[in-house]
Parts: sequence; structure tokens; C-alpha cells
Amino acid sequence: QVQLAESGGGLVQPGGSLRLSCAASGIIFRRAAMGWYRQAPGKQRELVAQITSGGSTNYADSVKGRFTISRDNAKNTVYLQMNSLKPDDTAVYYCNARYVAKDYWGKGTLVTVSS
Repeated sequence: QVQLAESGGGLVQPGGSLRLSCAASGIIFRRAAMGWYRQAPGKQRELVAQITSGGSTNYADSVKGRFTISRDNAKNTVYLQMNSLKPDDTAVYYCNARYVAKDYWGKGTLVTVSS
């Protein structure tokens, strides 16, 4: 059974930083493409960042230069370092694993950027 468990969300002031973590189980992690998506109230879920099994990365234009995705295959964990946070970054952030042509999702972690 595939499980993705996000952590690290919370309330942060504009300009602040947070690091999200997603621990995966039930897959051969090093073979999975991993990603972070987010969904703000009243909006559709959108891609934030992706990292392939080989370590190539892709970012949404809105977060380029502020967010960094990384992975630790020894810990079966993917991270999202978020810096210079803005109120528009407020959303539920979901971890995604693409493995053997299937998509798996975590339950999400809430990030609120507010003063």
C-alpha cells in the first residue's frame, strides 16, 4: 500500500520560510517522480514543483527562485524549501508520487502566509 505523509505546514509571516517534507512508503522511492502541488480556496490544484528519479527539477513560474524541491532517496523523502513566502502562497500543499504510470497523493498540509 502506497502512503505519502506530508509535514511541515503552518502559519508564517510574509517573507518567511517553511520546509515541507513528504515521507513515502510502499514504492521503490528512487524510481518515482515526485512532486508538490497546491490548492488554494476556490481554485484548482496546481503544480508547484517536480523532481524526476534522475534529479531533474521543474517549477511553476510563480515560485521560481523562491522554492526548491529536493529528494533524499536514502530516507524515501522529498522536500520543498519555501522562501520569501507571499500571501498568495497560502494553500493546502499535496505531495505526489508518479510510480509505474500511476499517481499517488498525500492528504495535504496547510500553509498559511499571513501577518
